[in-house]
Amino acid sequence: MIKYVLKRGLISLITIWVLITISFFLIRLVPGDPFLSDKITPEIRANMMRFYGLDQPLYKQYIKYLGHLVLDGDMGQSLRYKARSVNDVIADNFPISADLGLRALAFATIAGIALGVVAALNHNRGWDRFSILLAVIGISIPNFIIAGLIQWLFGVELKWLPVATYKTFAHTIMPSFALGLATLANLARFMRTSMLEVVGQDYIKTAKAKGLSPIEITTKHQIRNALLPIVTILGPVTATLLTGGFVVETVFAIPGLGQYFVRSMQNLDYPMILGTTIFYGAFLIIMNFVVDIVYGLIDPRIRVA
Repeated sequence: MIKYVLKRGLISLITIWVLITISFFLIRLVPGDPFLSDKITPEIRANMMRFYGLDQPLYKQYIKYLGHLVLDGDMGQSLRYKARSVNDVIADNFPISADLGLRALAFATIAGIALGVVAALNHNRGWDRFSILLAVIGISIPNFIIAGLIQWLFGVELKWLPVATYKTFAHTIMPSFALGLATLANLARFMRTSMLEVVGQDYIKTAKAKGLSPIEITTKHQIRNALLPIVTILGPVTATLLTGGFVVETVFAIPGLGQYFVRSMQNLDYPMILGTTIFYGAFLIIMNFVVDIVYGLIDPRIRVA
């Protein structure tokens, strides 16, 4: 097991390094100039480029950035928010995105698994068709479209919920639903498929032959074994939701980390773009690593292979 953990850990570290390297050079290929403005003279622009080290060759900037990141965990100084570093922005605003993500994750996991179980137990009937329809809607329609629709319906027309901001529990309902709907649809689809595969297994037939009640068979055998494949997708799903939805946060005016990423793209704030990209990417890679370890503990055949 130790060899398996070390191998997966090394692969994760290499993946993070590749992410940092590719992101660093791709961001600099984006056309535009962060200091291009009618109010900035060529002399001021040259001084700002020198101050932030952007006048140096690209490979020197990369080596310097990588050194600060590895040795000090420093992601640099924002070009737009002069008094704040990228680390400060992440530390101050990520908890809000994580709170939204946890709410969306709880909603999507509970509702998605329950809907998948009900659909499988009612195969080719009303609940099954409803779950398929919901899965199609959740997967095919972007979350910012869902966000705009429910914001208009429940916030503007019906006035049941606050339109924007993130203060009370009522403010969290619509963004959590908009962010978690796609995950709910995916989990329901996977759970339904997994349940249908489990139904025909020999141990289910044995349980029926022993005279166990349908409830015992469903809870102790079908659901328990059908949940195993769900563990695989919960890692990246958790990482995606905890880091929040960029556009969903913008639609509902939530002061999370997503709005800084969107604004940094608009203003070519290189350190902020790179820092948030690395943070999100590393978070996703680490969650996948955790899932690999958990899956290896659950199923020894994986680490043997």
